[in-house]
Amino acid sequence: MLRATGLVKSFRAPSGAPVPVLAGAELTAKGGEFVVIGGPSGSGKSTLLNVLGLLEDAEGGEVWYESERVSALGRNAKSRARARSVGFVFQSFLLLPALTALENVLLAARYAGRDGAAARRRARELLDELGVSHRTGHFPPQLSGGEQQRVAFCRAVLNDPPLLLADEPTGNLDEANGAVILAALRSRARAGAAVVLVSHRPDAAIGATAVFHLREGRLEP
Repeated sequence: MLRATGLVKSFRAPSGAPVPVLAGAELTAKGGEFVVIGGPSGSGKSTLLNVLGLLEDAEGGEVWYESERVSALGRNAKSRARARSVGFVFQSFLLLPALTALENVLLAARYAGRDGAAARRRARELLDELGVSHRTGHFPPQLSGGEQQRVAFCRAVLNDPPLLLADEPTGNLDEANGAVILAALRSRARAGAAVVLVSHRPDAAIGATAVFHLREGRLEP
């Protein structure tokens, strides 16, 4: 489902000098695989996920979704590929405060042009599966952190994306809510999605297909 080769990415320091972040990183994830990436803060893990999910461009290397070299696409085509193929779960939830929990989940369908009765039914089913169906009409500020992340997870998987990218999704959660999200991610892999998770939690690697450490811009087993 996902193949990334030779990814190179750097940022500019205040002095103007380039600061390498990715230096030839490579990763493959097939449908049904659960891949975990660790590494110290500032090592570039979030940048790597952003490049894999087409939120940022690399300066070198390629990203493929199945047989399509998506890194070579134009901006609009990348947006369509992302909407079609990728679900994101972020540490900071990124829910819109002016929308209810249900409306936040339905944003994924709207973004992919699939908004309708079927999407609304599926959104309610997911909220029920994650134990927050009683919160459908509540706004994010009225939800606990664990509830917000469950809503964000429902949004990420509403369109059944074949690729799920999760960036420290348990970082702002307590132990119990973190375990719920990890279990939900593993369930998506068992259902056939390729799941790539960045996490510092030792238990995140339980049941993983592969575990990598990002060091000096490269992924090491």
